[in-house]
Amino acid sequence: MTPAYPQIKDLVLIGGGHSHALVLRMWAMSPLPGTRLTLINPDPAAPYTGMLPGVIAGHYRREELMIDLVRLTRFAGARLILDRATGIDRDARLVHLAGRPPLPYDLAAIDIGITSDLPGAPATIAAKPLGPYAAAWETFLTGRLPNPRITILGAGLGGVELALASSHRLQALGADAQVTLIDRADQFLPALSRNARTSLGRYLAQAGVTLRLGTAVTATDATSVTLASGETLPSDFTLTATGARPHPWLANTGLDHQDGFLLTDVTLRTSDPLIFASGDCATMTDAPRPKAGVFAVRAAPVLLHNLRAALTGKPLKPFRPQSDYLKLIALGAQTALAEKWGLTATGPRLWRLKDRIDRRFMDRFGAYPQMPRPKAPTDATKGLAAHLNQRPLCGGCGAKLGPDVLSQALVTLPAPARLEVRSGPGDDAAILATPNGAQVLTTDHLRAFSHDPRLMARIAALHAMGDVWAMGAEPQVALAQITLPPLGPDLQTRMLAEIMDQAAQTFRDAGADIVGGHSTEGAELTIGFTVTGTATRPIGKGGAQAGDALILTKPLGSGTILAAEMAMAQVPGLLMGEIWTACIGQMTRAQGSAATILAPHAHAMTDVTGFGLAGHLLEILDASQVAATIRLGDIPLMPGAVELAQAGQGSSLHPANLAAVSWRMSAPADPRSDLLSDPQTAGGLLAAVPADRAKDLISALGAAGHDAAIVGTITAGIPHLTVVA
Repeated sequence: MTPAYPQIKDLVLIGGGHSHALVLRMWAMSPLPGTRLTLINPDPAAPYTGMLPGVIAGHYRREELMIDLVRLTRFAGARLILDRATGIDRDARLVHLAGRPPLPYDLAAIDIGITSDLPGAPATIAAKPLGPYAAAWETFLTGRLPNPRITILGAGLGGVELALASSHRLQALGADAQVTLIDRADQFLPALSRNARTSLGRYLAQAGVTLRLGTAVTATDATSVTLASGETLPSDFTLTATGARPHPWLANTGLDHQDGFLLTDVTLRTSDPLIFASGDCATMTDAPRPKAGVFAVRAAPVLLHNLRAALTGKPLKPFRPQSDYLKLIALGAQTALAEKWGLTATGPRLWRLKDRIDRRFMDRFGAYPQMPRPKAPTDATKGLAAHLNQRPLCGGCGAKLGPDVLSQALVTLPAPARLEVRSGPGDDAAILATPNGAQVLTTDHLRAFSHDPRLMARIAALHAMGDVWAMGAEPQVALAQITLPPLGPDLQTRMLAEIMDQAAQTFRDAGADIVGGHSTEGAELTIGFTVTGTATRPIGKGGAQAGDALILTKPLGSGTILAAEMAMAQVPGLLMGEIWTACIGQMTRAQGSAATILAPHAHAMTDVTGFGLAGHLLEILDASQVAATIRLGDIPLMPGAVELAQAGQGSSLHPANLAAVSWRMSAPADPRSDLLSDPQTAGGLLAAVPADRAKDLISALGAAGHDAAIVGTITAGIPHLTVVA
C-alpha cells in the first residue's frame, strides 16, 4: 500500500481554464508527495471553447463541451473550491474569494480566461464566459420565435463563428432569422489572409448574416440595439463577442500587467516568483501570442513541470509557443475553413478534422483510468475477497453502520437509571427533564466525502443539529470532535482554523456556540459534534396519528449522488459536477426555520439521514404503532438521482438499509423506490402533522426557502409502509 505522505505545502490553481484542467489530469497520474492541490473556480464545470460554435449550431449537446471539474478534481485528489477569486494579498499569501474567507497558498497559478461582456450593457449576453451563454441560447431557442432577430457585437473570429452557427441553428428549426454582425472597426479580420477573409465574407452572405463594419453601438436593451448614428435595430437576442477583456481584479494584484493581462516570462512565472499564469489572462513578455486555446493547451506540460520544479527546488524550463497555428473556423453547417501561413482551404473534411481534434481533447476528461482496488492475498481468511469486492465505502452518512447491525448491538443496552432521562424508543436525541422543560443531547460525525474542510464543517454541523431540530428544540452549545488527515504543522493549523471558523459561524447562525472539543490525527478527515438543545415540548417519534399528513422538507438522493461522485461516474446526458453541486446546495441548507414552522403542529418528527426515508419513517411507525402510505410521485428528488439509480449507482450503505426495511414495505419496482432507502446526509425533516394544517405548513415552508412536500399519510394498522406510484 502506498504510504500516506503528510501534505505540507498548498498549491492553489485559480481558475479552471484549459491549462489548469490539463495540469490536474497530469497531476492525477503522478502527484507530488507533500503537496495539497486546490482548484478555485466559480462553476463545477468549465466549457471547452473549441466546441462552442458546434453547440450553438446544434451539432453537440451542451454537456459534450463541458469539462467536469468535480470529477476531474476527484481524480486528481484535489480540493475544489466553488467560488470566484476577487484578489490576491501577496504579502500574506492569501487568495480573496467572493463568498468565503481568504484561502492561503504557498504557490499559486492563475488561468481564469477572459470576458467579453460590455460594461454598461446589462441587456446583452456575453460570449465569455461560455457556460452562461450556452445555457441562455438554449433557453432562447425554446421560445421558438417565428422571426428571431439576433445581433452579435464584435466581428472577430469568434463573432463570425457564432453568427454562422446561430443562423444555421435557427434555419434548421425553420425560423426566418435575421442575424446582424456589428463591429466598430473598418477592416474585417485583418489578421487573416485575404483569401480567408473573402471566403468568410462569402459564407456570411450565403447564411443571410448582415455584416456592418465601422459601426459603433451606444446602447442596448432587451429588444433593441442603438447605433451611434441614431439608428435602432430590433434585437431579440444580443450577444457580445467584442474581443478579449481581462478580469478587472488582476490589475489590482500588484503584478506586472499590460492592459490588465498578466505579464509572464518564458517559464510562465509572473513578476512574483510564487505566482504563475497561463491561458488568455496572461501574455508572455518575450513571445506574445493571440488569445487562442491552442496556446493554453500546449503550455500545460510546461506549467506542470515548472510548478513541480518550484515546489521541489529544481530548475524551470521555458515555454516556446509556435509562431503560427492552424486555425479551423466552423462555418455553421458541418464544414470548416482552415488557415495557416496564409494558405486557406474549406470543406466538410476540415470539419471532420476539427471534430476529431476537439473530441480527442475532451476524451482526456471522459473515462479516467481506474485506480487499482485492494485484493485479497492467495492465503487469506475465507470471505475476505467477497468483502473487498463490495462497493467502496462512502463518506457522509453512507459510512454509517447498517440499521440491523446497530439495533442488534444496542439491544442489550440497559434502560436509563436516572429519573430525569426521558428518552423515548429510538428518539433522535436524549431527553433530560429540567425545571423549565427539557434539554436534548445528541452526537454525530461524518467521514469526509469532500476535500474541502470548510464545506465538510458546515455540513457536519448542520447534520448534527438535525437531531436537535427534529426534537423541536433550539440548539444551545456544541463540542467538536475532529480527526485531521496527515498534514504538516502549517497545514494542520490552516485546516483546523477553516473547520472551526466555519463550524462556529454555522452554529452561531442557529443560535448556538461551540464551547470546546477534541482533536486528533488519523488516516482521513472526520468531523463531528456533540450538541445540546432546549425545548419546552420535545417532539419524539411516537405520537403519529391515523389521518396525519407526512411532510418532507428536503428532496432525496444525496447518498446516491455522493456515491456516484466518489466513483467518478459517467452517465450519458448528465453532467455529474452540476448534479453534485445542486446536491451540496440542498445539504448546506439549514433546517432550523423548518423545525420552527413544523414543531408547534407535529405529532411526531424525525430527520431523514443514514437509514433513508423508509427506515426513518418506519421508526416513527414503530414508536407510534401505526402504518403509512406514501406516494412516489409526490416525493421530491434531487436532480439526477433517478438517472444515477437507474445506472446502478448507489451508496455502500444502501443494501443494508434496503434489507432492514424490505420485509416491512410494499413498493413497486421503480428506481424511485430504491431511493427510499438512500442514506441522506444533512437530510430534511419528516413530520406527521394534522391533515387540515398540512397545506398551510407547506406554504410557510416554501416561503422560508424549503423544497417541502406532502409525501403521504399515516394510517391505522400494524407498522407497515405501503408505497404507491
